[in-house]
Amino acid sequence: MNVNHLVSGRTVLNQYVHHLEPNGASFYVHYWGAMPNHYHTLVHKHSFFEICYVVKGDGYYLERGCTYPLKENTIFMSRPEILHQIKSETGLVILYVGFEINEENSSAEWIKVIEEVKQSGNVTVYAKDEEAPCMLWKTLMLQAAQPVKAFCKEILGDLSQALILSLIQTILPSAHHPMQQPIQTSSALLTEVKLHIQDNLSQSLKLKDVAHHFHISGRHLSRLFSAELGVSYSEFVQNEKIVKAAELLKTTDLSIKEIAEEIGFTVHYFTRVFAAKIGSSPGLFRSLYKDSKMTVFHAGKS
Repeated sequence: MNVNHLVSGRTVLNQYVHHLEPNGASFYVHYWGAMPNHYHTLVHKHSFFEICYVVKGDGYYLERGCTYPLKENTIFMSRPEILHQIKSETGLVILYVGFEINEENSSAEWIKVIEEVKQSGNVTVYAKDEEAPCMLWKTLMLQAAQPVKAFCKEILGDLSQALILSLIQTILPSAHHPMQQPIQTSSALLTEVKLHIQDNLSQSLKLKDVAHHFHISGRHLSRLFSAELGVSYSEFVQNEKIVKAAELLKTTDLSIKEIAEEIGFTVHYFTRVFAAKIGSSPGLFRSLYKDSKMTVFHAGKS
């Protein structure tokens, strides 16, 4: 990493990024540091956390009578009120951040996590270039070194927040982190498939073709719809086509034939399915709802 990026990035971060508020927590960042040639420090302590990342070089971290070797991609943490010292004969390229939690604005769960971090025996972690903390920290410094443009503060804030959470998770992987609580939602694959269907309603959208498009089997795709949506794949596709048709009938002057083509149906088949799903013919539906304020339509089971 370019030394100039470290120095200029540090300056920008210290100017813009002080308060981080991930869900349920509030952190105050005292400083962002970047030292291209870090040698010995005095024995000292902080009233807050300081987490350091060795970008390059070798040295030692001393704490409570223990000596921890430092090398490239070592992440190490100084906990509040703990005397410590960093030593290096050849010099370290090092990034560091000093922060603490604002308990008044943080949840009880987060306060518990931070207390676990304080009590943790994990002082050093050896990471890899491709692991999240290393990539996030380098990306943050590179972004901070760029000329200040639109969204700069927002991008730096989001990256900084992700970095702090990643560092906490790296230092204390066994903790019950609030951010690790599962969110009940449909699978990402199902979301992709649904969007594909909704954006391509004029196509045939056969099960085997769509499954092949997403590199899965037709059986797997069929099970996905049944398990997560409670409907068959074909019924979901047909419902989406009819809902789209209802929207076009209400909001456009397209003919019935043109609307049928928009959803990949023949006129005869469209009229029959639409009546079964909606309860009226397309023409009657248009006359009833053309000027209404209704904007959401639901296709029932035929």
